[in-house]
Amino acid sequence: MIKIGNREIGLFPILLAPMEDVSDPPFRYVCKLFGADIMYTEFISSEGLIRDAAKSVKKLDFSDFERPIGIQIFGHDIDSMVRAAEYAERAEPDIIDINFGCPVKKVVAKGAGSGIMNNIPKMVAMTEAVVKAVKLPVTVKTRLGYDEDRKDIVEIAERLQDVGIQALTIHGRLRTTRSSVPADWTLIGKVKENPRMHIPVFGNGDVVDGPSARYFRDTYGVDGLMIARGSYGNPWIFREVKQYLSDGTLPEIPDIHERIRVSDIHLQKSIEWKGERQAIMEMRKHWSDYFKGFPSFKPYRIRLMQALVYEEIKQIFNEIAEVFDGVKPIKNQLAEEATGYQDHPGECRL
Repeated sequence: MIKIGNREIGLFPILLAPMEDVSDPPFRYVCKLFGADIMYTEFISSEGLIRDAAKSVKKLDFSDFERPIGIQIFGHDIDSMVRAAEYAERAEPDIIDINFGCPVKKVVAKGAGSGIMNNIPKMVAMTEAVVKAVKLPVTVKTRLGYDEDRKDIVEIAERLQDVGIQALTIHGRLRTTRSSVPADWTLIGKVKENPRMHIPVFGNGDVVDGPSARYFRDTYGVDGLMIARGSYGNPWIFREVKQYLSDGTLPEIPDIHERIRVSDIHLQKSIEWKGERQAIMEMRKHWSDYFKGFPSFKPYRIRLMQALVYEEIKQIFNEIAEVFDGVKPIKNQLAEEATGYQDHPGECRL
């Protein structure tokens, strides 16, 4: 049984990645419905949190249904990160997670996110300070290294473990690697092979369906998998991965009625959390993903994008249900790009 601190999280946990503007409470809710074992908040600026910035504080929201859940923080200043961790702990999550993986330029330029991988001693010192400041287990999400010349994750993993982190998630790309380039799990495997490592090591990058999940588990021996963009419009991926890892079978692709049902739950939870207008505006980024693969869907997607009130969206849903009843979707594009893992494991592009 895998544990983070004293918390048992399953034999082979499947985690939902922290994703800015995606993994908010409504999205996490639907992912939990389909079996996500651990989830994380969107990443939260340490500076914003200690200054009580409304946007940062709002990201601390979660429900007991989402547990176990981690609050993820990022920043470049050690003192600010310590204070932010203490602030986040008061929200009573199960885990405090440190983001050492974000590659966004404005974050990296300040020496935060994956930018701190350019200064491993500071990375270790920051982690140690956060671990000492809170009572909750501290975990880290990071990348393989700063650039091609500094693929330091094996050393980094040991040093972070030595200062007290309880689990490590490794994204199989460098700070400089584009998402269009296949993830490199070789170094993730080397971290797991290191006899000095005793904390759980989770792998992230290119997990988009059941076959890809099994390939990474069996090839690199990780303790669990984290799913990011494979979950876009596809909370069913957690059920699929668990079923495929268990018995080698794949569930039926969700039909139009199931997609409407779950996207409606997502929307209703968003309305409860954000209010109708903001929820409808922010759900627009999800419509294409929820209904990907249905031929000639574009006119309905445009109407969903233009809708301003919930009742209008419900009417569009009713029309979609009637028009696409019995229509089988073309296989999800992400899954198409990930096929052939057994024979061509390097082909995945996400």
